[in-house]
Amino acid sequence: MSRQGAREPRVVFGFHAVLARLRADPSSVLEIYLDETRNDARAKDLAAVAERAKVHLMRVPTRRLDGFYGGGRHQGVVARIEIKKTSDSVDEILEGVEHPLLLVLDGVTDPHNLGACLRVANGAGAHAVLAPKDRAVGLTPTVSKVASGAAEMTPYLMVTNLARTLSELKERNIWVVGADERAEKTLYEADLPDSIAWVLGAEGEGMRRLTRESCDLLVRIPMRGEVESLNVSVSAGVCLYESARRRRAPA
Repeated sequence: MSRQGAREPRVVFGFHAVLARLRADPSSVLEIYLDETRNDARAKDLAAVAERAKVHLMRVPTRRLDGFYGGGRHQGVVARIEIKKTSDSVDEILEGVEHPLLLVLDGVTDPHNLGACLRVANGAGAHAVLAPKDRAVGLTPTVSKVASGAAEMTPYLMVTNLARTLSELKERNIWVVGADERAEKTLYEADLPDSIAWVLGAEGEGMRRLTRESCDLLVRIPMRGEVESLNVSVSAGVCLYESARRRRAPA
């Protein structure tokens, strides 16, 4: 089970994503390109943070920034970052972890959804996000921007055979729990284990049959209003934070 992404520098764009990266791991930021016409408070704040972190910042024309991402919505700032070597397998990531919390995405191919899922996984304290290579998106600049720094901090592994990977998780005594709108019990009614891999499918399609059959337990998120389903990143947040809530020691 290998980690997605090569080790060459990657582009991160947008003020929020660049600032998040600067504050989380300034040594990984190789250089920052800032639109020479931006002299507002956000630009000044970014320049000050970069200076404190001793990261080289260059003022450049807008057209040069456009060249990094084909005219994408970079907001006037682009950073080149170094992708540092991290764990390459689930075994490495979970070494020494007493109660693993994982997010498994089956069929999430939209970069905005993946970025949002990585962000919520990071916020909930998930140890990694897993996805099948044939039904997933890689760590693109859009993913990094939406994830606001989480794409570089939370391990994202793309696996060749998802069913086999889920079987390997079970061998580690990690329960595989799928979120499925057809499940009998809600996640609030179910007895959820501390060591858990939450499995979510793409909005509308859901999990594939083999993935669903690989789950130890299926639960649903109760829907009180008129909408039939939630965006996958919202569903991931509901499930992961319910696990996080149950893990919290009594005050």
